[in-house]
Amino acid sequence: MRTHLATTPMTLRPPSPPSPSPATPTAPVGACSAADETAPVETASVETIVDTHVHVFTRALPLASGRRHSPTGDFTLDDLLAATAPHGVGEIVLVQPSFLGTDNGYLLATLARAPQRLRGIVVVAPNVDDDTLDAYGKAGVVGVRLNLIGRDPREVLAPPWTDLLGRVAARGWQIEIQAEGRDLPDLIDGLAPLGAPLVIDHFGRPDPRLGVADPGFRRLLAAGRDGPLYVKISGSYRCGGADATPYAGALLASLGPDRLLWGSDWPFTQFEAVRTYADGLAELRAWLSPAERAALAATSRRLFGFAL
Repeated sequence: MRTHLATTPMTLRPPSPPSPSPATPTAPVGACSAADETAPVETASVETIVDTHVHVFTRALPLASGRRHSPTGDFTLDDLLAATAPHGVGEIVLVQPSFLGTDNGYLLATLARAPQRLRGIVVVAPNVDDDTLDAYGKAGVVGVRLNLIGRDPREVLAPPWTDLLGRVAARGWQIEIQAEGRDLPDLIDGLAPLGAPLVIDHFGRPDPRLGVADPGFRRLLAAGRDGPLYVKISGSYRCGGADATPYAGALLASLGPDRLLWGSDWPFTQFEAVRTYADGLAELRAWLSPAERAALAATSRRLFGFAL
């Protein structure tokens, strides 16, 4: 059982809300009320953190067929706020977990509880219609995720996927990619011409045997400080057991903090027993200076549509 931490409410600088929400989606079991706006909380820290990668779900939700794993617990917005409250976390980005597939109802219902503070990244089928995408945008969605672990990445480099991703780019949304490092060169070269920002999850998941010499990781470094590419320094424990510190250093040196994002990856699915929220923040503070962390937070607010 998780113990919720008691905190004293205060007012943080609120981000601008997204466009007015569409009709409240039909929420699955455990979904949240749209009227339940959640206030930020007081902390001893003067540094406000933007967490660009978390997941919320319950075991009562319908699960996608063909999933790689199933949830072992319930992790709601209330649990998330209890975990983040002591750490000065302001804005938060919800990423649709792969085991829920394209049913984004729970994510949308959670966004409705705190529309000033939350944004969303959804998972969709390539034939999703424009009305659905528009409704997602009004609810606070700012991008789509391609989770290509265990899949042939070439499928998203041809129709109907390129047609969908062109519509995503036309909305000013981002394309978030989780893929093995070896697949990144073709993905980046194939998707960058669409014009959408490309957000690469979890350091680009380089092959731990190759480390920073992994060709996919080298392709990230070659993208430069002015390209369409952003990299999440998140989920260090998803790097095959390798120490992520050299990855963070190389990315910072080549891309600068304006092309980096930090995410806790809460609730650390499949690693819940060995990871805490404080662990991720300790890494962030070890890797980046206060000035670099401030630049990273500004990048996150701009990219995900929060107030600067």
